[in-house]
Amino acid sequence: MHLLALVVRMIGAVNTVLGYVFSWFSLGIVLVCFAVVVMRYVFATGFIWMQDLYVWLNGLMFMGMAGYALLKDQHVRVDIFYRPARVRTKAWIDLIGFVAFIIPFVYVVIAHSWAFVTRSWRFMESSGNIGGMPGLYVVKSFIIVFAVVVGLQGLALALRSILVLAGRQQLLPEHLRYDESR
Repeated sequence: MHLLALVVRMIGAVNTVLGYVFSWFSLGIVLVCFAVVVMRYVFATGFIWMQDLYVWLNGLMFMGMAGYALLKDQHVRVDIFYRPARVRTKAWIDLIGFVAFIIPFVYVVIAHSWAFVTRSWRFMESSGNIGGMPGLYVVKSFIIVFAVVVGLQGLALALRSILVLAGRQQLLPEHLRYDESR
């Protein structure tokens, strides 16, 4: 059980770091977008690569932070049933949700995007816009990163559920436990 708790903490730490790093992309998006608008409407000029940059940063941010959103319970859920549920019920819902939804989702995303991503790397794909940014293959690789971080955080939720169902939630730090107010 201590090993399960260690894995939950490690996955949570990885997704926390990714969440903090990728959250800074939002500032980059705002600054680049602002620069594009100022250049266009004040100086009547612009660069296609800058327009690509803020769109790509947006995609990277959302794909890189998906595991963090799951860790912080900020994803879409039918809270009408989950929020008022007891801790053991939440644990069962998370465990069943991991098996029934997250595992198949991760499999489908990786299986269907793998050829797409490898093809992009093989051609060293760049922006389809003339004057756009090179390196689109890196952005497309984040589809796989997205699936991996969601899958890992889903695994952490499942392991946390197992700890709760075994009566060993106290092995986890407070911020990784279920809210026991219900």
